[in-house]
Amino acid sequence: MGGPERATRDTHVRLRREIEACTACPRLVRWRNTVAKERRAAYRDETYWGKPIAGFGDAAARIVVLGLAPGAHGANRTGRVFTGDRSGDWLFRAMHKAELANQPTSQQRDDGLTLHDAWVTVAVRCAPPDNKPLPLERKRCASFLDRELTMLVNKQVVVCLGGFAYVAACEYFAVSPRPKFAHGLVVPAGEVTLVCSYHPSQQNTFTGRLTESMLDDVFQRAVQLAGGQNKKPSTRG
Repeated sequence: MGGPERATRDTHVRLRREIEACTACPRLVRWRNTVAKERRAAYRDETYWGKPIAGFGDAAARIVVLGLAPGAHGANRTGRVFTGDRSGDWLFRAMHKAELANQPTSQQRDDGLTLHDAWVTVAVRCAPPDNKPLPLERKRCASFLDRELTMLVNKQVVVCLGGFAYVAACEYFAVSPRPKFAHGLVVPAGEVTLVCSYHPSQQNTFTGRLTESMLDDVFQRAVQLAGGQNKKPSTRG
């Protein structure tokens, strides 16, 4: 873990700037730049973000939502994690229903979305080809997540969206032995509790592997474990 000295030196603004300036992984830099230059036809008139993505939300959050990496035409386009793609549509609809977000959609980073008692982030900061970062790329990004989680001093629950997010959380919180990932799995992890969900990717939502009610149940459980939804909104991401 990052430790108290690093947490004291860090601020969310400083960490965000370091993340956005990172060029540590040549393959990911080439990919994110290529996607931003070529663009998807539906977004051909837009200027893509094309940089690494920092987390956002309520800095006093008790609930942390952890995903894998930015979407090539979602966060890599809009500049905010889980924003502008179908995964984000599913995520923020569920978070709005759980009273963790002030609106059910997230289309642009300046669309007024505010998170209440929640912080949303990813384990890998650049959009990877085929959504599959390499082991070395995951390792290089780990320090960013380490520092981010250390700064979120009120965290009580981490919602892990997918198996990779779950592994990253278990590594940070030193969970050993690590129970096998499963949707709905709840794992005590020292100061926090991990709650697992299938990732709201189209691969899972289109096939029915993940339904709206399944995702709603995960966030209802997360709110319960965090002691109930009794905080009021704080900062805007």
